[in-house]
Amino acid sequence: MTNSLEDKDSSSGGETLKAIVNVRIYDFVDYIDNGYVIFDKRIIEVGHMRDFNKSMERIDGKGKIILPGLVNFHTHLYSSLFRGLDMKTAPETFHQVLEDIWWKYDQHLKLEDIGLAAGMYCVDSLKSGVTAIVDHHAGGEIQGSLHVIRNVVKGHFGMKGLFCFETSDRYDIDLCVNENLDAIKMGDGLLGLHASMTLSDDTLKKCSNVVHDTPIHIHAAESMEDEEHALNHYGIRVVERLDRYQLLNRNSILAHCVNINESEAEIIYGRECIVALNPSSNMNNAVGLFDYDLFRRNSINLVAGTDGLGTNVAKEWQNIYYIGKQAMNKPSGIGPDEIRYHIAKSYELFNQMNNKKIGRILEGYDADLLLIDYEPPTPMDEENAFGHVLFGIFDNLRPRDVFIEGEYKIKDYYSKVAFDINHELVNKLWKRIGGHQLET
Repeated sequence: MTNSLEDKDSSSGGETLKAIVNVRIYDFVDYIDNGYVIFDKRIIEVGHMRDFNKSMERIDGKGKIILPGLVNFHTHLYSSLFRGLDMKTAPETFHQVLEDIWWKYDQHLKLEDIGLAAGMYCVDSLKSGVTAIVDHHAGGEIQGSLHVIRNVVKGHFGMKGLFCFETSDRYDIDLCVNENLDAIKMGDGLLGLHASMTLSDDTLKKCSNVVHDTPIHIHAAESMEDEEHALNHYGIRVVERLDRYQLLNRNSILAHCVNINESEAEIIYGRECIVALNPSSNMNNAVGLFDYDLFRRNSINLVAGTDGLGTNVAKEWQNIYYIGKQAMNKPSGIGPDEIRYHIAKSYELFNQMNNKKIGRILEGYDADLLLIDYEPPTPMDEENAFGHVLFGIFDNLRPRDVFIEGEYKIKDYYSKVAFDINHELVNKLWKRIGGHQLET
């Protein structure tokens, strides 16, 4: 590799090599206090500065730290165009939140709105250090919607993503299923389902017939209403119902799981599913606090999402730590190393689902990197590096530079991806919904 490192590396795409030097490096597993990373589309070499003697484009990392780009494991990109919209309602239950706010909003979304919302969400995600998104979409125009989102997320912004449409009895089921199957054929689709309480037995049977070994992506027991509906109508709980229809494939994403019980947790573990926690959204919708100890007792893989309530995945990991302890009513109930483990594991899970290599700062991994201004106020080493990240960097994460496969997406805090907000389009959407227009 000595000759190729001087200029270009044909094995990883022939891109001009860059080297970030004099930088702290941390990937939630290994820490280097003063090191370098050489990369183009992929990481070519990582080491200590004492071993660096290469001639190439250098980026000075003094006073900075490199982290892997973060993954948002459950979100709704379409929520971007909702910001500031007053639906003039005061819901008393979670179902009323859905009926009076989100369902009245998303039914008006056209394909052009969906593309605009996806772009706005990508801009904010990159600024928040998120380079990969697992989207759970809903909207008035079903056919072609995931193609629009994919073209924005992966095509325009170069981000990584997994996509699905939330199949629900409020839609044409065949359109929903076919939209999901088209995404699955593209290699980046999951089978999207809304929630047990909006899915009949006939719908679940239809989905079961086509899912094969594809993971599903569903809101599971987000509110107690979901569990009560399953018990009152079908005599079993939410996760048991999904399992009855053989929908719980390996790496299926069950968002929330705030109200599951022990037997449901055992099923989730046994089926090797993933629970995506969205603590800010849970608080916003007043659906309760997840039982972290239940997840831990059952060795369930946990990942973080925002549920469309912003893009700040780093803050969600903090809130998982804080709210988990609150739910246990025990200040020492969760150690920081448990959160570190789940973050590191989340990359492995994403890689399994998407055939990617992200999350480690090692040779051969995609160069999806965050360069963050951080001068530790206290000693920092391999033993306490995650403490600096969780309580310091994650508290207000704003990377200076963001790279995806070696390409700048954010440079010196400014987006390098051209994208304009179309206020006229937003005004038309809000007018259809009945909200006030924006000033342009």
